[in-house]
Amino acid sequence: MSTRVRFAPSPTGYLHIGGLRTALYNVLLAQGQGGSAILRIEDTDRSRFVADAEQDIITSLAWAGLHFDESPVAGGDRGPYRQSERTRHYSDAAQTLLDQGHAYLAFDTPEELDTLRSTKTSDGQAPPRYSASTRGSMKNSLSLAVGDVERLVAEGVPHVIRLRVPEDEVVTFSDIVRGEVSFNSNEVDDQILVKSDGMPTYHLANVVDDHLMGITHVIRGEEWLSSTPKHVLLYRFLGWDVPAMAHLPLILSPTGGKLSKRNAESQGIPVFVSDYQAEGYEPEALLNYIAFLGWNPGTDQEIFDLDELAGVFTLERVGSSGVQFSIDKLRWFNEQHLRRLDAEVLSSRVRTHLDTAGLDVADDYLSAVLDLMRDRISFAADVAAARYFFEDPDRYDEKGIAKRWKDDSGPLLTAYAARLDEASNLDAETAETVLRDLAEERQVGAGRIIHPCRLAVSGVTFGPGLFELMELLGRSTCVRRLRSAVTRLA
Repeated sequence: MSTRVRFAPSPTGYLHIGGLRTALYNVLLAQGQGGSAILRIEDTDRSRFVADAEQDIITSLAWAGLHFDESPVAGGDRGPYRQSERTRHYSDAAQTLLDQGHAYLAFDTPEELDTLRSTKTSDGQAPPRYSASTRGSMKNSLSLAVGDVERLVAEGVPHVIRLRVPEDEVVTFSDIVRGEVSFNSNEVDDQILVKSDGMPTYHLANVVDDHLMGITHVIRGEEWLSSTPKHVLLYRFLGWDVPAMAHLPLILSPTGGKLSKRNAESQGIPVFVSDYQAEGYEPEALLNYIAFLGWNPGTDQEIFDLDELAGVFTLERVGSSGVQFSIDKLRWFNEQHLRRLDAEVLSSRVRTHLDTAGLDVADDYLSAVLDLMRDRISFAADVAAARYFFEDPDRYDEKGIAKRWKDDSGPLLTAYAARLDEASNLDAETAETVLRDLAEERQVGAGRIIHPCRLAVSGVTFGPGLFELMELLGRSTCVRRLRSAVTRLA
């Protein structure tokens, strides 16, 4: 059977960075094996539904460059691809489970369930769950007389459908990442399969959909591992084959613990994919980085594009241990991918930010700027932020003034400007030669002129090579900026 995988987010919030990694691994496996990747929206939890979350998920995946062969947008032969449009399939499966005695109706009120959950145990263990050990004392079709059940249903008393988990059984499945995994059925609760509003829970809907859509590999986060025995039982009770399972390791915050929204934001780490887009990260760099959060290629290579990743990705090289997120490492990946961009592509990315900043820059001049800055930028927006390439400084770095502007800076720069003004042309070599000759004549170190000169022509104390920068800016601009700084900072 051809490989078929699915990414099945719930529109209860925007696409999380962990969700993007799950989507990436699914797409890589499908692409690498010539299979199909399906995007399915699991929107049955109406109580937590966020109106624009589905659009954010679709938009963020498209921005990242992840392609799905079947989806609510692309369509496909196994649709529809929103669970809210597939309720008939879940009703049929639930009825099959009821008919075979693998599920039952439960009429317990919220208060009765709260009482169960708050029950004290003599040995201090966790409160009892709704399971084989307690279902006989609750209000359900297993504990009530048939006539009472029929009456409650006829009266429209709210009820749910629960999975009837067998007692004293070991449920075992093979996980590609974790090996053989076993759960004692006595530790598995009688999961609600259909809620009182008639909508299925994740557990029933995803099993039914994975079967009907022909999913061969279920790749999802570690948090779903404890739910897998319920799913294995559902597959068995419905007479279906269990797909291959792979539960991905947690993405941890830099200080440990799951990378939740709260602890991520407290450490300056964006949580949602749209935040990374807004902050100017390259989509290829983000995918490259998160691919390494749990997986490794088995070589020293770190920089990959999407096609290269698909060519080497395997689930067998995904580890089971949590991996810490590093914003510094992501920034490094972003720098590497910017440097690999074709000149025209990089120019286009940068020009977007120049236009936003209101800077009108000729193509040839921008190309020259990028030649100087390509290896110095972390984001495409950094070029537009270096406004000294495009306009005279309107202010000077205060710390730079305190550290670099000395009593003799004004006279030295005045003399330097005069000599540059007399030069027939200004290239990097001329700018450096004139400066060093002047320094030797005045019996000062070259740095005594270099540092205030950089401050004068750029307004800051860092940037590309000073003399290369001066060549790009041109003689008249450099002379003007040097004299202006002397006047303003004297």
